[in-house]
Amino acid sequence: MTAKIYIPRDAAAVALGADKVAKAMAEAIGARGLDATIVRNGSRGMHWLEPLIEVETADGRVAYGPVKAHDVSSLLDAALLDGGDHALCLGKTEEIPFLKQQTRLTFARCGIIDPLSLDDYQAHGGLAGLRNAIAMAPQDIVAQVTESGLRGRGGAGFPTGIKWKTVLDAAGDRKYIVCNADEGDSGTFADRMIMEGDPFVLIEGMAIAGIATGATKGFIYTRSEYPHAIAAMAEAIEIARKAGVLGTSVLGSGRAFDMEVREGAGAYVCGEETALLNSLEGKRGIVRAKPPLPAHKGLFDCPTVINNVISLASVPIIMDKGAAYYRDFGMGRSRGTIPIQIAGNVKHAGLYETAFGLALGEIIDHIGGGTASGRPVKAVQVGGPLGAYFPRALFDTPFDYEAFAARDGLIGHAGIVVFDDTVDMLHQARFAMEFCAVESCGKCTPCRIGSTRGVEVTDRIAAGIEPEKNRELLADLCNTMKFGSLCALGGFTPYPVMSAMTHFPDDFQPAPRVQAAE
Repeated sequence: MTAKIYIPRDAAAVALGADKVAKAMAEAIGARGLDATIVRNGSRGMHWLEPLIEVETADGRVAYGPVKAHDVSSLLDAALLDGGDHALCLGKTEEIPFLKQQTRLTFARCGIIDPLSLDDYQAHGGLAGLRNAIAMAPQDIVAQVTESGLRGRGGAGFPTGIKWKTVLDAAGDRKYIVCNADEGDSGTFADRMIMEGDPFVLIEGMAIAGIATGATKGFIYTRSEYPHAIAAMAEAIEIARKAGVLGTSVLGSGRAFDMEVREGAGAYVCGEETALLNSLEGKRGIVRAKPPLPAHKGLFDCPTVINNVISLASVPIIMDKGAAYYRDFGMGRSRGTIPIQIAGNVKHAGLYETAFGLALGEIIDHIGGGTASGRPVKAVQVGGPLGAYFPRALFDTPFDYEAFAARDGLIGHAGIVVFDDTVDMLHQARFAMEFCAVESCGKCTPCRIGSTRGVEVTDRIAAGIEPEKNRELLADLCNTMKFGSLCALGGFTPYPVMSAMTHFPDDFQPAPRVQAAE
């Protein structure tokens, strides 16, 4: 029986040498005349163990990592194909604590299947949700998604079913599904992992959204920094089209839906839905005033659903298992699971999918293992560069949209960046303002001018120039940006700045002056 060796094609694993490992493995297998084949799968999301390779055995998959190309020979000498013991052996993959403790719904297949095998996808439950959907009336699909409690995973947390119903009820000869895959937040990589590791689940989710709302065309808008994801999605779409999953009659249902990938030019503001629409139309990526909402007048002035990758990739399991199954996970108004991305100065960086409600401290200290430097955690930023900084005093906060909002924070795209006690929070506040100034589309004054003034004010505080007066000025500036900006870029920039000032006031004090010796 031919042995299967799984080596990730995920960008994170490739950055750590996975291609070199795959090349060395292929050469060694050939030279030794071994009956084995290499499958380039997605990542399991345990980045400190990448490149993680797995071998299929009679007792399940056995993992080894992190593997370098020069380890291949010794691994094969140690009977790798039979799951043999080796210094890099991690035991059964599913028993690794970081993976075993997760609740994987959206990422259930990621790292398990060959991402570009539609047969593999279907053998692991793929297309079941779409098959259920084509047998239902559009309004019933929308009702099931609404009842599941699924909310936008891109950061806003808006109920997905309500957005779909608005587009379903809107009049229009053409309607569109737009997937916002412009994942630009620091410490986030969930969208990329899905597109590279399980692209058919996104295709399935978008097809269901199209059938539910009457849309016949879909676009995935992603960033130029994601060449591996772009290539994987484009190939998967072609495979799906040839298999009749996409096209004029989805799975023979008589309902049409097709899609394509569009590549952005790297502007952070194009993660905002209306700037994204302008970019898709070939215009400059600047924010539109609302109303009208994209659900009424979106792409090319047609009714448009705009959802994040994880939102759309969560739909197939809802349509397969039912609304109640999905709704049973989570807490409060935050239902289902959330793929938490742990990054920064942390021992166990990676993706951890779990039900809403886990305490922030549990995520940082136990799942993440504390800092990689071994120093105390000083702050964590949740929700990308526009997210608030939380000190250890707030580590009891449950991972829940409303719980974070109650403490002036954001879950955003669920990226967490960890900092140890060497971080300067005044510098971090300045970075937030500088980031906004660089990335602003320039349409509204509070964002365009406010961020530039913010950099100047933080510099005056750092220089010890009228610190108290300038701290008050910075707070006033943040208030203006928060309530006066046209979109979330300017509106959310105050979150990291104000949280840094509130929770770490000592970093905003003038540096003590050293007296010269007399």
